[in-house]
Amino acid sequence: MREMGQKIGRLLGGLGVDPALWADGSMPSVTPLTGEEVGRVRVADAAVIDERLERATAAFRSWRHVPPPRRGELVRLWGEELRAAKDDLAQLVTIEAGKIASEGAGEVQEMIDICDFAVGLSRQLYGLTIATERPGHRMMEQWHPLGVVGVISAFNFPVAVWAWNAALALVCGNSVVWKPSEKTPLTALAVQAIFDRAVARFGDAPEGLAQLLIGGREVGEALVDDPRVALVSATGSTRMGRAVAPRIAARFARAILELGGNNGAIVAPSADLDLALRGIAFGAMGTAGQRCTTTRRLFVHDSIYEGFVGRLKAAYASVAVGNPLEGEVLVGPLIDRAAFEAMEAALSAARAAGGVVFGGERVCEGASYYVKPALVEMPSQTGPVLEETFAPILYVMRYDDLDAAIGQHNAVGAGLSSAIFTRDLTEAERFLAASGSDCGIANVNLGTSGAEIGGAFGGEKETGGGRESGSDAWRAYMRRATNTINYSDALPLAQGVSFEIE
Repeated sequence: MREMGQKIGRLLGGLGVDPALWADGSMPSVTPLTGEEVGRVRVADAAVIDERLERATAAFRSWRHVPPPRRGELVRLWGEELRAAKDDLAQLVTIEAGKIASEGAGEVQEMIDICDFAVGLSRQLYGLTIATERPGHRMMEQWHPLGVVGVISAFNFPVAVWAWNAALALVCGNSVVWKPSEKTPLTALAVQAIFDRAVARFGDAPEGLAQLLIGGREVGEALVDDPRVALVSATGSTRMGRAVAPRIAARFARAILELGGNNGAIVAPSADLDLALRGIAFGAMGTAGQRCTTTRRLFVHDSIYEGFVGRLKAAYASVAVGNPLEGEVLVGPLIDRAAFEAMEAALSAARAAGGVVFGGERVCEGASYYVKPALVEMPSQTGPVLEETFAPILYVMRYDDLDAAIGQHNAVGAGLSSAIFTRDLTEAERFLAASGSDCGIANVNLGTSGAEIGGAFGGEKETGGGRESGSDAWRAYMRRATNTINYSDALPLAQGVSFEIE
């Protein structure tokens, strides 16, 4: 514990985090690597929440008048600071979230990439010129800053998801208030310190432009319910979304919901099986199965089932599980005991439903939870297969007809990510068609995980329907105004309406 705490202290100190913020608070930070406490952070009470939301509101009122390319300059500086801090911040992600080193570094790289994207976007917040039926008139569309954006993020992507939202929100003219997961508060403190350095270099950003609120459920509820928060972007479980969505809707605010993902993949007879094996292995085992895009269901054609599943089992048996700070480890720990117990319950339910479990054993004792990824051959898509368990469990089923497999693939509540492995153009297009995958992300010949920031990220159905990151996701952070200008001396009404007065 002492050694890990000292390492945390060196990293936070190097990133400029005030020791008082993480050494004498009431909320513990526990590393899943050892199950030990590595810090204590201060929790925002009602007075702090109110004060910071008031500052965020004032910051928005000032920031919305700053030209978008100038806003982009702040985000450019933020990206520079992230580049300089990448190695240390990545180590914090590994220690606090349990990701392997390359995934921790990759998450920080996502932050850098979205900064680059947002800087370009700051000069491309385009509206439209619209054809009008009235002579002597011009009709156009403008996009204006929205207000205070509240971001609620989850432990599995403790820094990248905030960056996806914050980078776009800032160039769109908004202020941001962030409630990170209570399981990863130290990385949030580090990110805030890095952002504050960019603000200091920028020189004239309003106070309170991007702020941090650490705490549990009560802090998230405050963001959801406060009328000063124009948009809530919340990442978490479908259960969380069911609680959050009605409360946001009740006050007619906006929501971006990134919720569950019971993601499926199909391996067709024509697939490149070496490629499929690699894509499915990472999709199912990466981040110890704790991604919203984790591959959880696999449909393999009868004609290749035995051989392919045999190779997949060999990969599962050989994968290195352990401390992600060490050696060639590919699978780190589950986040906590609750995650392990949920995995055990799902595997018991699968056995009761006729499933044959390969793997899934805990590989250590003590306060940390390292487990072998589990591959479960199921007779059909029933029981726990229909639910998302946030753990490395892959349910495998046979199919003999592609349309039937697509139907089974779509027969779950969530609709985030999906994949098909095939070299048959017809099969690929059937999967991508309107009658194919019903997910927000549909891939061909790559797995369900590993989205790039250039594409809008999000899903359908119980995944919430929100979109973050690239493409035109920026529009969610702005309000649209349709303007009509009459530069004639007449006043013709639309649709030929006549209304003459003396």
